[in-house]
Amino acid sequence: MSPRRQALAAGLKAVAPMVAAIMPFGMTAGVAGLDAGLGPALTMGMSMIVFAGASQLASLQLIDAGAAVPLVVITALIINLRMVMYSAHLAPHFQHLPPGWRSLVAYILTDQAYALTISRVMTEGSGRFTHWFYLGVGIPLWVVWQLSTAFGYWAGTAMPPEWELGFIVPLIFLALLMMSINSRPGMIAAVVAGSLSVLGSGLPAGLGLTLASLAGITAGVVSEGRRGSD
Repeated sequence: MSPRRQALAAGLKAVAPMVAAIMPFGMTAGVAGLDAGLGPALTMGMSMIVFAGASQLASLQLIDAGAAVPLVVITALIINLRMVMYSAHLAPHFQHLPPGWRSLVAYILTDQAYALTISRVMTEGSGRFTHWFYLGVGIPLWVVWQLSTAFGYWAGTAMPPEWELGFIVPLIFLALLMMSINSRPGMIAAVVAGSLSVLGSGLPAGLGLTLASLAGITAGVVSEGRRGSD
């Protein structure tokens, strides 16, 4: 087997245990698109363009709440700011690639693709075929996400309207929240954002949810800064 195929196969093997884990979230994105009234074309279009679970679900929630377009876009960008850090960390290992390859690498960037690729680079070093390993990780995640989103939308249309499937999205976010709170700054961010979102639930255009998210992020960052200076 050529080094290129070996790297690709290694990426496929590394990501295999994670593929099944993203399927429920992709299905939830499909249900959220249906609940927000986007229709199949817009739901799948958003899934292909955004391709980021947390920001996609948050954006759909805001759209469903009637939020203004700038608020939806800003929220998605804030949630995905971590991708800037990922990109900066990965850039030295992909700088030799032509523009077309770098565009593909940037498009399929996810938490899993970053974590697995950096782990490989740190243990085995960066090689000529690191991008093929990255491709082996990223492409299956992209394909499964799109298929899961499509299935979620289709399954939602097949369910009786009285089932009110919209409640699934908040439950998914609650599960993600509970798994992510592992520090004092995280707890502070969650409490501030949760409290303000309840207090601001009556604000128009989903403004309460957006402001609460920004306040929670700010509170978490401030808390983290104070902890680092102690």
